[in-house]
Amino acid sequence: MNMAMMRLRREDPRVVGSFRLHRRLGAGGMGVVYLGSDKKGQRVALKVIRPDLAEDQEFRSRFAREVSAARRIRGGCTARLVAADLEADRPWFATQYVPGPSLHDKVADEGSLSAAEVAAVGAALSEGLVAVHEAGVVHRDLKPSNILLSPKGPRIIDFGIAWATGASTLTHVGTAVGSPGFLAPEQVRGAAVTPATDVFALGATLAYASMGDSPFGHGSSEVMLYRVVHEEPQLHGVPDALAPLVRACLAKDPEERPSTLQLSLRLKEIAAREAQGLGDVRPPSPRAAEADRPTGRLVDTYPEQQRRPQGTPPPRGTSSSSRGSAASRGSGGPGSGSTSRGGGASASRGGPARSGARPTPASRGGSGSRPAPRSGSGRPAPRPTGTGRRPANPRLLRQRLFVFVVVTLLVALGIAAAQGCQGPSRGLGGDGRGVVQEQQRQVVEPGHAG
Repeated sequence: MNMAMMRLRREDPRVVGSFRLHRRLGAGGMGVVYLGSDKKGQRVALKVIRPDLAEDQEFRSRFAREVSAARRIRGGCTARLVAADLEADRPWFATQYVPGPSLHDKVADEGSLSAAEVAAVGAALSEGLVAVHEAGVVHRDLKPSNILLSPKGPRIIDFGIAWATGASTLTHVGTAVGSPGFLAPEQVRGAAVTPATDVFALGATLAYASMGDSPFGHGSSEVMLYRVVHEEPQLHGVPDALAPLVRACLAKDPEERPSTLQLSLRLKEIAAREAQGLGDVRPPSPRAAEADRPTGRLVDTYPEQQRRPQGTPPPRGTSSSSRGSAASRGSGGPGSGSTSRGGGASASRGGPARSGARPTPASRGGSGSRPAPRSGSGRPAPRPTGTGRRPANPRLLRQRLFVFVVVTLLVALGIAAAQGCQGPSRGLGGDGRGVVQEQQRQVVEPGHAG
């Protein structure tokens, strides 16, 4: 039923019962629905049977069933019944007016709903169907155009073909009652309806809300009914969080479909998870400060590494235990079979190695990682980093130190040689005669003493 407001036509009544009519809300197979109001200003949706059907006893009976169903159902899932007159020339009944578009119009105008929205609508409809079925009623024609999206939640309308649980779905001419594409297989076969019949229609409705299309495609009534009975629904556009549940609702066998209570609970969980953005959670990328570590350990486990600039070798005064744990940091990958204390901590705290970190030679060997052996002057092999930059090579440092020492010695020798050449020249005087005289005195004095 199209619920778009339209002006009253010439043939439309202006007053029905104690209600004044203002607009047309739409027309369905049984009659016309008007927007009306009572003397207090309360707005109602008033449904009147068409004049050509008012004399048909079958349609009067169907209309009476709708009124009876509306009276028995409790809860906020349906529009509350306000008044009815089944004995009038044109029987009518009025329900509380529900503002808001139908689910069909919402999807047609704005596109398919998100997973969180579909789950929220489905949870409310499932809870509403619990109340409907507790009243002993099966809607039998649940579809997007019979669901109104009010500010207070979705509401189920149009119980015109509602039937008691267990009743047949065939009319006197043997045709199925309902909308192709949303009918359950048992309705098409003419079997008895059960609450599972509405569950099938709800699954097709949720698929439509997710995809913007029927899960059984398009075509004539015969083609659609054949697909419902013999073919599997197409759910390619249904979000992954909802697809398994929707597929379960569309099971061919009514016994395999979930109950409305199970649907309500499960859809509430999905709606809450999707609303919080947890439906597609991925682990966060490593922080820049942690990217250099080959394992996923905690930050405070390695304060020394954080303080030391990247590429700088550990100080010589580091104890063997701390150096041993540093050497085993690269051995925390899965399946390394580490038996060392450092490796054990790695396995328990870090788990798998972070992406981008290169394994150490010990882990590549597959025989278990062990701390690098240390002698009196031995140093561990340079530990790889997660950034692709290699640390300083100790051998290269020793070569540079040797060159520095050699150059320093050569400079020192050069300075000393220069000073030795200048010293004697300053003691000779102008012609060197002082030195000769001194030597003569040393030769004469011993002889004189003798």
